[in-house]
Amino acid sequence: MARGSFPILFITATNIGDAVLSSGLIKRLSDEIPNARFTIVAGPAAAPLFSFLPNLDEVIVFAKQKDGSHWFDLWRKVRKRRWGLVVDLRGSAISRLISTRRRAVHRKIAGEPIHKVMEAARVLKIEDEPAAPYIYVSPEVEAYAADLTAGQGPILAMAPAANWVGKTWPLERFSRVAMRLLGSDGPMRGGRLMVLGGAGERKTAQGLKDCVPRNRFIDLAGQVDLVTAYACLQRARLFVGNDSGTMHLAAAAGAPTLGLFGPSDERKYAPWGAHTRVIRGGHSFAEISAIDPGRNQAVCHMMDLSVDRVYEAARALLADTEPKASAPPA
Repeated sequence: MARGSFPILFITATNIGDAVLSSGLIKRLSDEIPNARFTIVAGPAAAPLFSFLPNLDEVIVFAKQKDGSHWFDLWRKVRKRRWGLVVDLRGSAISRLISTRRRAVHRKIAGEPIHKVMEAARVLKIEDEPAAPYIYVSPEVEAYAADLTAGQGPILAMAPAANWVGKTWPLERFSRVAMRLLGSDGPMRGGRLMVLGGAGERKTAQGLKDCVPRNRFIDLAGQVDLVTAYACLQRARLFVGNDSGTMHLAAAAGAPTLGLFGPSDERKYAPWGAHTRVIRGGHSFAEISAIDPGRNQAVCHMMDLSVDRVYEAARALLADTEPKASAPPA
């Protein structure tokens, strides 16, 4: 560690979505603290998000163990350093057992649920100016993403999978929306379909390959890392997907993002940004929670969300985000 540096230990989420939503705090700290150096603690799925963070000393992969020994292992790794700041978004006890000048620790506050970006902002007391999600990308990744997405026509990005069948809109409906948007009468006619997802979601993603000709299908599911997926999403004209980490990546990338919600609380997990929308079927989150209190039943809670409603919401979002033509010179 360089002399005069300011070491920050940043303990973030296990899952991708929460890690993305709190990622703006890292950029805020990097921008505002001279000589900041970062050690990031993240779950195995989320850890790759921070690969290209400037002034990065280390990413510690924090894998949970049933006996709780992961906390002791983490403490042993970080206890010998004198930290300038510890940011603990997990609200764990470990942040009180580490030598540091300052601590910023997540605390649960009773009341109405608030968005995860605002919840993260509370930790640094920046609620008046919350930090939008931000992922750092290298020039090499940018170039690779440009190659992967090279071609003619706007890109419709879709992520048809989710981590639970309850919040997974039927694949056949994704297919119908894609064909309507990209078809000869659709608002994205002549465009391309880019499908994203994890390594275990390739079979689901492949279910959309017949929506467009082969030369207009960009299959990234299980093929690229998270930062490359983010860089590719920066080139998408529209994203449509279930509540997932990929949805939050799309919104962070600036892609107009339509999140499909059922047994997820949009007050906490709506995609963040000016060009984002949420759509759900006829049942509210509270109504679905009453039916499935543990939100763990092996049943789809998205059947009341129709193809027509998603298509119209997507078309409206496209219209709202249409680039404005430059005024002719006087």
